[in-house]
Amino acid sequence: MKRNLLLVCLLPMLAFGQGKSTHCFAERDSSLLLDVWQPEVRRADSACVVALFGGGFVAGERDNELQTSIARLLTAKGFVVVSPDYRLGLKDSAKVASFGKGLGGLQRMFQWTIDIATEDCAAAVAYVLAHADELGVNPRRVVLTGSSAGAITVAQLDWCRANGLQQASSLPEGWMPAAVVPYAGAVMSKGKPRYATPPAPTMFLHGTKDKIVAYKRFPPVLSHALYGASTLFKTMKKAGHPVWMVRYKGIGHEVASFLPGSVDLFCGFVEQVFSGRVTTLDATMSDSRLRPTEWTNMNVFDLYK
Repeated sequence: MKRNLLLVCLLPMLAFGQGKSTHCFAERDSSLLLDVWQPEVRRADSACVVALFGGGFVAGERDNELQTSIARLLTAKGFVVVSPDYRLGLKDSAKVASFGKGLGGLQRMFQWTIDIATEDCAAAVAYVLAHADELGVNPRRVVLTGSSAGAITVAQLDWCRANGLQQASSLPEGWMPAAVVPYAGAVMSKGKPRYATPPAPTMFLHGTKDKIVAYKRFPPVLSHALYGASTLFKTMKKAGHPVWMVRYKGIGHEVASFLPGSVDLFCGFVEQVFSGRVTTLDATMSDSRLRPTEWTNMNVFDLYK
């Protein structure tokens, strides 16, 4: 088993241009891997999408059904798609217990959990950039996206990058994503998040009834909180940064897994960014494939009970 894992870490399973390959990008308590999906027909600009899975920082895999669907849809559009591991901090029950109880303990627990996921995401992106020629990726055309916990992680990474924070320190100096597209994302910050330098052009997609990753802010009684898409959009818009806000009225956390259902919107935004035409958009949308389910009424306490 150890020998097989070593081979995976040292060599991709498949050569460049031949489907999916797996690479080791970091060593933590165990090896962190990423899958690289190659398109049959590559875009002329060799653009890449780094897509992070969701699962509440306690579950999920880089090669689950949703990630595979996303990879197939986006490679069909000509993108190289990268799906990385990241540490699931809430699986470490002893570490979680060490943060204590109450809202203060909850805040400390989530800050640490998001921090380590963000560090791992940065390491995965840094690996892709360092091996851009080998993987057929244009470093100036790397888009970050994610679902739920993955959406929080990519939004947090760009916020940390823009503010020069340690969690993003493995990224090359001066580099920024071409775009960020969080599906039900947020940023963990002490006070309303600010951007010391410009964020990447961002499209937030979020359900207005989302109580798992709060649409506005959670918890409302602490300044150190998760600030959701609605708050982040206002901050970016006020500062004049290019940002789109896509609100799904009456929908909850179902939006987190809606990239396959909105792939044309995703690609439309990315094309706008690549052409330099993105400014600000605030849209309320509906889609017959996106309807309220049991997730609409679930909150974060239901998720972790």
